[in-house]
Amino acid sequence: RTMLVAAAAAQWKVDAASCTVEHGEVVHAASGRRLGYGQLAEAAAKMPAPTDVKLKDPKDFTLIGKPWRRLDAGGKVDGSIQFGMDVRVPGMKIATVKACPTYGGKLASVDEAPALKVPGVLKVVKLDNAVAVIGEHFWAAKQGLDALDIQWDRGANAKLDSAALWQALEELSKNGQPVLGRKVGEQAGQGGKQVEAVYQLPLLAHAPMEPLNATVHVTADKCSIWTGSQVPNRAVSVAAKATGLPEDKIEFVNYYLGGGFGRRLEPDIVEQAVLVAKQADYPVKLIWTREEDIRHDIPRPMYFDRISASLDADGKPGYWHHRTTGASVLKRWGPKAMGKDGLDPDLVECAAEPPYELPNLLSEWVPYEPPAGMALGWWRGVGPVHNIFVVESFVDELAHAVGKDPLEYRRSLLQKNPRALGVLNVAAEKIGWGQGRLPARVGRGIALGAPFGSFICAIVEAEVSPQGVVKLRRAVAALDCGIAVNPSSVEAQVQGGVTFGLSAALYSGLVIKDGGVQQSNFHDYRNLRINEMPAFEVHRVDSSESPGGLGETGTTVAAPALYNAIFAATGVRLRKLPLDQAQLVQGKDALDATVAAAHATTGEARA
Repeated sequence: RTMLVAAAAAQWKVDAASCTVEHGEVVHAASGRRLGYGQLAEAAAKMPAPTDVKLKDPKDFTLIGKPWRRLDAGGKVDGSIQFGMDVRVPGMKIATVKACPTYGGKLASVDEAPALKVPGVLKVVKLDNAVAVIGEHFWAAKQGLDALDIQWDRGANAKLDSAALWQALEELSKNGQPVLGRKVGEQAGQGGKQVEAVYQLPLLAHAPMEPLNATVHVTADKCSIWTGSQVPNRAVSVAAKATGLPEDKIEFVNYYLGGGFGRRLEPDIVEQAVLVAKQADYPVKLIWTREEDIRHDIPRPMYFDRISASLDADGKPGYWHHRTTGASVLKRWGPKAMGKDGLDPDLVECAAEPPYELPNLLSEWVPYEPPAGMALGWWRGVGPVHNIFVVESFVDELAHAVGKDPLEYRRSLLQKNPRALGVLNVAAEKIGWGQGRLPARVGRGIALGAPFGSFICAIVEAEVSPQGVVKLRRAVAALDCGIAVNPSSVEAQVQGGVTFGLSAALYSGLVIKDGGVQQSNFHDYRNLRINEMPAFEVHRVDSSESPGGLGETGTTVAAPALYNAIFAATGVRLRKLPLDQAQLVQGKDALDATVAAAHATTGEARA
């Protein structure tokens, strides 16, 4: 901006200090002259770069900090904005596909005849591990695909199940060679009360509202692709490889995503659509069904975490040891970004440096290699969403182990972290923590984190019926994200992130049986529904710090806040996601004997 102003001042032969900028123009108020940035760009590029730039005083901001409406909101409401599913190109046909149900499996054989008898079916396409049917419209393609009797070579993972995966993770957690995440202070138990826990987090699908799709037209000298992608460059690369064309012959048109959450970081839909379209002389839009989308997701890894602490005379952690066991997504997706010592920093993010004062800490990661053919991917919240669940659940356990209020216990560990303490205090104040007693089987839970350069605290109020049904009554989130560019978007991102995390905590988890995913649609891979949403408040702490991240921040604190609330309401400690209603039902018999003691120090629930 300084160079643009200098270019205008030079052209007008005036002092640069007499010029201002507004709406993409440099303005000289005294003479009424104006020049747009575009008109000045060439001359500005030749100006000397300033060595000392005076930043605008925040009190003079005209855009930053104002709650602007999104420019695309209207188009999303009236349908004028186009998503990948909306693509229409001349001569286009529709295809759908079914891949081998097991990880790493292949196509053995298929008789095309039944599909070709379905009206509107044009072609059956055989791939290495899948069968696609092309039709005049989606219904014809789907009916044709359903008519096929496909024989699969289920491969080496034909008997794989979730129990075997958990067993492998648990064994590795005990005996595997860890990679150091971070070490601080003494690396031995400090005496005092010992507290240990194990936490387990499942495979998670992304389940975006818009299933995967891509429209592709392949000719002898060009490949055109229309889809929504988080990584267009990777989509171009896989298309070039699949067609044998140079990358400059790949035309890629990117569309809005009907949900990504990390799933559209993977170009597998583009590769598959190109392979199908190569066998047709017209454009083909390949659409995955919801069942294909969930069963052939590239899911978030499973995690098995052991965590322990030795408590000093004040009940604070004198020693803290957190060992994560799980697969690295980065090793597959971007191996050059791995640490020289073999560390994937994502696996220990927010575990190696919790927001609390921990004078003696050891953070480790034990790498796990998933079975061949099982690709694992990033999921909204990446490493912090897993690690903050473990850390915040465990901090809550420590508070109850020493008979202290979870809020006051956290405060005692945050005296040297004012930004984290700030959001904790705001959230507690807004929900009215400790002000009066709550109804029977109602509890509140806290979760705090500092992911992606932001600080966030969520407090969830939940009710648990004797049948183990959880009702979300209220949620409050307090956020310090530094300078908020658009407070309206800040609020929306936190609302969406927390909701996404609550859905996963209550309902989401993939189960593997006979080598493949058992869940198939929203009846058995649920999301929160509108009638299940709690009353939700987002409170932003004004800050002049550098802007932090938002898109995944809310997701990281949702599950631990909810599970801590469930404990406050029932006395039942859940350490495995997603929610197991049976555990709450089984635990209710012991509730009368334990809940009074569990809550006597918190004032946050009563039996």
